[in-house]
Amino acid sequence: MVDSTELRAGFAARLSTLYGTEVPAYTTLVDVSHQVNQRVMRRDPEAAQRLGTIERVTAERHGAVRVGSPVELAQVARIFGALGMHPTGFYDLRDAHPRPIPVISTAFRPTDRAELARNPFRVFTSMLVPEDRRFFDDDLAGRLRTFIGNRRLFDDELLSLADRAEAEGGLEETEAGRFLTLAAAAFALSPEPIDRAWYTELERVSDVAADIGGVMSTHINHLTPRVLDIDDLYADMSRRGIVMIDRVQGPPRWEGPDVLLRQTSFRALSEPRRFRWADGSVRGGELRVRFGEVEARGIALTPAGRDLYDRLVATVDERSAARTEHDRQDVAAEVWRENMPRTERELAERGLAFFTYRVREDRPVGPPPATASATELMAGGWVDPEPIVYEDFLPRSAAGIFASNLTGGGRVDADQGGADRDMAWLSGAIGRKIHVPEELYRAESEASREAVLGELGAAPRSASHT
Repeated sequence: MVDSTELRAGFAARLSTLYGTEVPAYTTLVDVSHQVNQRVMRRDPEAAQRLGTIERVTAERHGAVRVGSPVELAQVARIFGALGMHPTGFYDLRDAHPRPIPVISTAFRPTDRAELARNPFRVFTSMLVPEDRRFFDDDLAGRLRTFIGNRRLFDDELLSLADRAEAEGGLEETEAGRFLTLAAAAFALSPEPIDRAWYTELERVSDVAADIGGVMSTHINHLTPRVLDIDDLYADMSRRGIVMIDRVQGPPRWEGPDVLLRQTSFRALSEPRRFRWADGSVRGGELRVRFGEVEARGIALTPAGRDLYDRLVATVDERSAARTEHDRQDVAAEVWRENMPRTERELAERGLAFFTYRVREDRPVGPPPATASATELMAGGWVDPEPIVYEDFLPRSAAGIFASNLTGGGRVDADQGGADRDMAWLSGAIGRKIHVPEELYRAESEASREAVLGELGAAPRSASHT
């Protein structure tokens, strides 16, 4: 039996090979990521592995795919369910800065800490919203829904194997190989000709809309390695002549703890595609929709920490409104130094980030109160905090990456009404619970607090051992 963890690792490896073949610059990105990570490891191996072992960081990938309807998203959920990946988080990019994008998204990933350590593959999955009149009028929306309804992204054999793998926790070896072959093929770039007029009509609304609804298949849009020093990588890629987007998205580089997520990418490359024209002829052309993203992960923030983060981002926007992009980075670092705690300990004590806890060797004699909070355990010298890595995504950063790789300006009519879409709606549409990331982090932190309380109460240290 090949279990869901092995299936997940196998699928991630096959996608990486596939995408490297389709987008050779991705292979360069992975190679540079490895080189940067080794440099960081040589400088300070303990700090480099503060948020995950180098083995995990090296293997880590997140992918991105796009679909056109709840039916297609529910089918994607079945495939990822077979891999032990569950919908987590809700992201609405339709009001995103700097450019609205007509999609809502969730991320499929493992939710168990041990499973994340074994293989942390995750896929950011976006779904088009044709019902949003700010982007699509009645006529275009109707034709778009018909087009999407008439295509079949995933065949019955693949979905049947996915359902069996999810129900049984894995597949027999031969079936596992067949499942992985079909699953990877479903996300390969199709050689089928694209209707040029239809694609162009959707491009006027959004490049993303055209990429989703202008073709008869889906594909892996980008695949993202994890790096330990994203600024070093950005400079290294630029030195190699690879054109990067204007900046690293997310928190600034500064001297304090890394929080949440920093992302950047090389710009979408022109790829040869075949188009069918109005006269029926098929001719070659190019599209720029796929890019190479890379990420650096930090500490997961509590709701209070996210509130602080959002306030700091707004302050950066205000202070840097009339400045260059380079100046913005300096402004952001300045704002962080003024307002963000400079140590992990202070983040923990102020309740701004999520941590697990490790019992101290030099802890006081005797157990703490059974009701002691994590803050009291730290203040009393019983435990030290260990950061929980942020496993999810930032809507503004995702939108920034998307916008930096779009070729057209798109079209939005703010006077028209939108379409109500939230986590509850999406959960009902795909028939699965969508996990709230902060609830997962909080549960992990609380379980750790209870575990150290049990450890401290069950075996209090004698004075001779302190």
